[in-house]
Amino acid sequence: MSTLVTGVTLNSFDRLPNHTRRCGFWVLDPATDGADRQTLDLELENEAWLSMIMLEWGSCGQLLTSHGATAGCAIYAPPGVVPRASTFPTSPVSPDAVLLTTLRIESEVDREGNSAALIQAVVSDLVNRGVRALEAFGIRRTAADETDVPRATASMSCSDTTCMIDADFLEKAGFDVIAPHHRYPRLRLELDRDHGWKEDVESALERLLIAASLTMVDIEHKDTVGVR
Repeated sequence: MSTLVTGVTLNSFDRLPNHTRRCGFWVLDPATDGADRQTLDLELENEAWLSMIMLEWGSCGQLLTSHGATAGCAIYAPPGVVPRASTFPTSPVSPDAVLLTTLRIESEVDREGNSAALIQAVVSDLVNRGVRALEAFGIRRTAADETDVPRATASMSCSDTTCMIDADFLEKAGFDVIAPHHRYPRLRLELDRDHGWKEDVESALERLLIAASLTMVDIEHKDTVGVR
């Protein structure tokens, strides 16, 4: 499958996944009254938020496309401009870190491989800019969460289960838990050039890609057996 990861620009906002363009989970102040949110144009709020970050800080997103169609994205920013960042029991984000808020994939096909490609692009961008670390608030899902989370990410509902990154995936991608919590652990990926970040991250992502490939082979094998 032909995939491409490119930095998000002001001109590519319309190409972000539908949910990401309208998601209020990270962008809006959690203290905002629910009734007031109903009157907001969430797509306009997200575009204004991303534009502000890009103009003041620089690139804050990576867009994944497959055969020209949007396949997923990653969004990251200084924690001070993310309203929800200070509300978790494992807050605050370390002062030397950038916060990864969103990692969204639009298809179940090669989900882990595409997620790994986005993480790699985020890491490469931040290392080139001299950022010391990437942190994220992960979510530990329960069986009930798994039944409630729509995999079709066009869903407009916003909640911790639909808008946060799975903590288990982050650990597989090389992040370490630095603030444990049964629901919302905070994880960190060191990006210091002097601490072997490149080898560690590439090794973790390679394991993810191999696991994803083996899963696809197993699925194809089962389908073949079923046809017989």
